[in-house]
Amino acid sequence: MSRPLIGITAYLEAARWSDYVREAVLSPPSYAKAVGRAGGAPVLLPPIGTPAIEDYVRGLQGIVLAGGAEVGADTYGGERDERVPEPQRHRDRFELALARAAVRADVPILAIARGMHVLNVAQGGTLIPWLPEVLDNDRHGEPDTGHTIQVSVSSKLGKAVGERVEVTAPHHQSVRRLGSGLLAVAWAEDQIVEGIELQGHRFGVGVQWHPERDGDTRLFDAFIEAAR
Repeated sequence: MSRPLIGITAYLEAARWSDYVREAVLSPPSYAKAVGRAGGAPVLLPPIGTPAIEDYVRGLQGIVLAGGAEVGADTYGGERDERVPEPQRHRDRFELALARAAVRADVPILAIARGMHVLNVAQGGTLIPWLPEVLDNDRHGEPDTGHTIQVSVSSKLGKAVGERVEVTAPHHQSVRRLGSGLLAVAWAEDQIVEGIELQGHRFGVGVQWHPERDGDTRLFDAFIEAAR
């Protein structure tokens, strides 16, 4: 059985190798390895413009909207919070257009961390730009503190990972208003949304945590199965 081609969004950053410093397309290898373990063939998608997006969507069997820098507030009509790093506008433009095209084409989507926020904004939703201010604590931003996520058992996410999952997922942004067609399907104990799902889509799942890092392949397995 041939492996489905899975596009993974990536950074466009300066990188050093040997004596050279050049702009490069970068992605943590954990995404590609997780796709490969689940039976997919990973392909990096450089955020260098939108003309090829329809071709990507026609040629790929699934798309991973990967983690990374916070989404710019201008993408959902908000005001920039000075505590949030400067957004990567080229990546925001590319990934929002890619997400919308994938939704229209019913291409399976797995949206991770930043990717979940991209999917929500692409569907007209908004974000909490600085979560510690809303909660009056930075529990969600602590890099080594795990917490329990409650998952709707009737959702695609719940069918893949079960009713409860332990995650470590530092983040300073979160979903505020859900975009069109999206449902909240996973929550932290303080009711912050940690998983979303696109109704009527073959597989449109977003999670706040990083399943590519934790060795639990179930979510990637379900995603690749949908991509087949």
